Amino acid sequence: MNIYIETHGCTFNQADSEILSGLLVDKKHKIVDNIEESDIIILNTCYVKQPTEQKMITKIRKFQKEYSDKKLIIAGCMVEIDRKMLKKVAPNSSWIGPHQLNSIVNIVENLEHDKIIQDIKRTDDIKVCQPKIRSNPLIHIIQICEGCTGNCTFCCTRLARGKLYSYPSNLIIKEAQNAINSGCKEIDITAQDTACYGKENNQSFSNLLNELGQLDGKYRVRIGMMHPKNIIPIQDQVIDAFKNHENLYNFVHLPIQTGSDKVLKEMNRQHSIDDYKKLISNFRKNIPEISIATDIIVGYPTETEEDFQETLKLLEEVKFDIIHVSKYMHRPGAISSDLKSVSYEVMKDRTHRLNEVKNKVMFDCNEKYLNTKQKILIIDKGKKGGYVGYNNSYKNVIVDNATIGSFINVEIVDYKSTYLLSKKIN
Repeated sequence: MNIYIETHGCTFNQADSEILSGLLVDKKHKIVDNIEESDIIILNTCYVKQPTEQKMITKIRKFQKEYSDKKLIIAGCMVEIDRKMLKKVAPNSSWIGPHQLNSIVNIVENLEHDKIIQDIKRTDDIKVCQPKIRSNPLIHIIQICEGCTGNCTFCCTRLARGKLYSYPSNLIIKEAQNAINSGCKEIDITAQDTACYGKENNQSFSNLLNELGQLDGKYRVRIGMMHPKNIIPIQDQVIDAFKNHENLYNFVHLPIQTGSDKVLKEMNRQHSIDDYKKLISNFRKNIPEISIATDIIVGYPTETEEDFQETLKLLEEVKFDIIHVSKYMHRPGAISSDLKSVSYEVMKDRTHRLNEVKNKVMFDCNEKYLNTKQKILIIDKGKKGGYVGYNNSYKNVIVDNATIGSFINVEIVDYKSTYLLSKKIN
């Protein structure tokens, strides 16, 4: 069968699709890039935000209308979070939940005989050392655990991904080394929260980082999002791992969501703003070249103007390298969905003001790289020309000419808020 897979959402979801592809190819099915050539469409859904929900519903209806001759399989978080909606928009499609990836071959082969399977059971299947078809041959994504230990009031992803399940570290290391041996230059470590790795089965996140940092070959490792409450107790061990291994990008993603202690508590984030500032200070003191990304939710239902001002103040004080901004919207099953939303006018105004601060802070952060010499890993062609690379601080660097997969030396000649411009040097 010819199968077209369309993936939406996070790196974790992308890795799920790479496993689905690998399992299907192992059984002699063909993954095609052109939907017109397919017999079956797999839509791997994201459901984290309300606009994404609408996009998924629109996609399902479009596929059913424009490609009615093709079979449709719905995968991803929507399957676990909103079965009521799925029954409404895709009752005659097959479903496969994010814990059921190993069922994909059975579902496809049943569809060949017009039998629909809607598989949503939870399993303890391990998503490491599975066959994978990488979307970028140079970047290998490894899921180190699934689920989390949190109960954030705004989140519905935990309903899809469940309780924490950490995969064996020896298998993670084996997969990483095999990927490097096969030509990969970047290993992306991902989870709903990488910092909670091993908390339920006495494995060590910092030990895992140390092992990942000393594999054979020329490569880099990018560590995915870490919940502050889980990194705070082990910060010194994690910082030591970064300091001891140059193969780990000097980059951390630490979502704060708000600058208000009151709202943090109402979100059930289980740490304080002061805890967070001390964490950032510790990273920067020990690793001066560290890049720090964060997430902000605008307009949480209990956010007042005073709370919002605290968020603006925090962004200007901490000076994050990367700031992801999301408008709060109610999500199915999220605790905060029972709260009254802020008005459209307030949301629009706060988002505009926050983005102004965000753009200035990110632009100013990149100024320090001007005229510096950087070693970068080239990982792809640029969409608007040139080549895309990343320096040791995981800063996006554009260069006119390079070989994909190579490490090169460049000088930074200009900068924007989201990337650096460079010229190649000897």
